Amino acid sequence: MSRVTIAPEEDRLNTQIAFAIEIDKLKRIIRRNHLIDGSRRENTAEHSWYVGTLAMVLGEHAPPGTDLQRVVAMLLVHDLVEIDTGDTFIYDPVAVSAQAEAERAAADRIFGLLPADQTAWMRELWDEFEARTTPEAKFAKALDRFAPILANHHTEGGTWPLFKVTAAQVREKVRIIEEGSPTLGSYASELVELSVARGHLSE
Repeated sequence: MSRVTIAPEEDRLNTQIAFAIEIDKLKRIIRRNHLIDGSRRENTAEHSWYVGTLAMVLGEHAPPGTDLQRVVAMLLVHDLVEIDTGDTFIYDPVAVSAQAEAERAAADRIFGLLPADQTAWMRELWDEFEARTTPEAKFAKALDRFAPILANHHTEGGTWPLFKVTAAQVREKVRIIEEGSPTLGSYASELVELSVARGHLSE
C-alpha cells in the first residue's frame, strides 16, 4: 500500500488554517471596556477590528510618512497574545508587572503556529508594537490607548469609577497618545477634562 503524503503547499495551507482556527479564540476574550452604547463589554477581537479601522479613518493625524498599512497590520495582531494571557487591565500595576513575560511566551506559541516566514513577519509586527520606537508603532499604540478613553467618556466614565481610576492615571495614557499623534493626544486630553468636569472621572 502506498503512503499518502501531503504536498508542501497543502501542508502550508493546513498550517495556516490551524492558525485561523486558533485565533478565533480571541472572540471569547472579554475586556473591561464597554461598547460605546453601554450595552455590554467588548471582546478583544472587536477591539482589534475597531482600532485597525481607526487607523484608516484617523490616519491623516499620524506623523507624515507613516506607513498606515503597517499600522493596520500591527493593530490586527497586537492582541492575539491575549488568547493565552487574557486581557490585562492597564490600571492594575500587579497585572501589568507580569504582563511582558507572559505575553512574550504567548507570542512564541501563537505566532509559532504559522509557517516560518509568516511567523517571522507577524512576530516582527508584534515586537515593533511593543517596543514603540517607530512612527508606526507609536501611532498604533496611540490608537490602542485612544479607543478606551473615547468609550469611557461616552459611557459616563465606564470603567473609570468602577475601578477607581483617577484622572492622573488617565493623563499618563494621554501622554502615550500624544507621542503617536499630537492631534489625537490633544483631543483625548479634552475628553479627560470634560469627564472630570462632569464628575465621571475623579481627581
